[in-house]
Amino acid sequence: MSMNIPETDQKRIVVVGGGFAGIALIRALSRSGHQVVLIDKHNYHMFKPLLYQAASSQLNAGDIAFPFRKAFRRREDFYFRMAYIESVDTERKTLRTTIGEVRYDYLVLATGCIPNFYGLDDVKKEALAMSNLTDALNIRNRILRNFELAVTAPSEEERRARLNIVIVGGGASGVEIAGALAEMKRYVMPRDYPRLDMSHMNIYLVEGQDRVLPAMSEKTSAEALRILERKGVRVLLNRRMTGFENRHALFEGGEPIATCNLIWTSGVKCSAVEGLPLAARQKAGRLAVDAFNRVKDCPDVFAVGDLALMQDDPAYPNGHPQLARVAISQGKRLARNLQRIAEGKRPEAYRYRNRGVMATVGRNHAFVEWGKLQFGGFVAWLAWSLVHIMFLLGIQGKINVFWGWVWNYFGHDLPIRLIVGPYEQPRKERS
Repeated sequence: MSMNIPETDQKRIVVVGGGFAGIALIRALSRSGHQVVLIDKHNYHMFKPLLYQAASSQLNAGDIAFPFRKAFRRREDFYFRMAYIESVDTERKTLRTTIGEVRYDYLVLATGCIPNFYGLDDVKKEALAMSNLTDALNIRNRILRNFELAVTAPSEEERRARLNIVIVGGGASGVEIAGALAEMKRYVMPRDYPRLDMSHMNIYLVEGQDRVLPAMSEKTSAEALRILERKGVRVLLNRRMTGFENRHALFEGGEPIATCNLIWTSGVKCSAVEGLPLAARQKAGRLAVDAFNRVKDCPDVFAVGDLALMQDDPAYPNGHPQLARVAISQGKRLARNLQRIAEGKRPEAYRYRNRGVMATVGRNHAFVEWGKLQFGGFVAWLAWSLVHIMFLLGIQGKINVFWGWVWNYFGHDLPIRLIVGPYEQPRKERS
């Protein structure tokens, strides 16, 4: 099968993955003179930091996604193909995909991460991760559908299981969706379901370490814990999940929790790319790269973003954190280096400048850490909101998200309470 991409005198850069790193790279190559081919299993760029808001009915899925073809429709040297990759042939310099092969001069892998369930197959079967738009919609559907089923539940035990929500993982994603769901419980569900006793609904946030937001300071972690508990979230620390059975989440050293709403934000890994040397494959599927993002033993193959494990940066001997800011800056630097190579110049080593981390715990509460500067509360929440608006693609998306936040803030309402998809027959509990 042919990808129908014309052969020209231009050097061809094939980019796999249209996340933050891939998009930053392609945008920075706009006047480079290269032919750029983007391959992704979706036809849109997804703004992952706001996935939890789509999952908790605050935003439409379309508000945080932007079509690739629209983003680059003015680029004559750009080609998009929707496909899954299968393998790389570094000798022939070709990439095999589900729609055929494509030749490359330079291959850039920016495939990001997928959920890591650490071998817990029963949990993987039941839990909903939060890694793409489909996951976010599935979470929204399941929670709303279980509310509908709770209305007609034949017993209090089943009603509690339908309403209880268990979130595994106390990092930024887990804390953010826990805070959002707590506000849904407080402001929205009592009006939609006045005959349901909201005391039957419990939101559990389970973390295997001794604090939430482990990537931030202990002071921030303690304050986030206090706010979550004030919002009614039951935070369980030093608790590792061991399985899921008969509508019960099972934990090491703790009582089972009855739930039909299990959300997994606990860990990630990278998918293996067949055809690359074994020496390049590192822990959790990341690829070993040098200071120029070249994959080990593959001079024409690069990896950027979450997939790249760079240990040449003195400030990060164990690799860079898997953050959007790292992905964006690596994509931009690689674009400049590819241009320098085309001009016969030496590439420049990548060095990450930490611009801080942010997390939000619902309305009026966020945390910002920029070096020694650490602050929280309403001002941090405004800063968090501004930064996220700025990084969204497209003017329409920025406007939709902004007005959606204004409506939610002043109206205490979530407008996207829709169950989308085929009817799901309630599953019977196994005996």
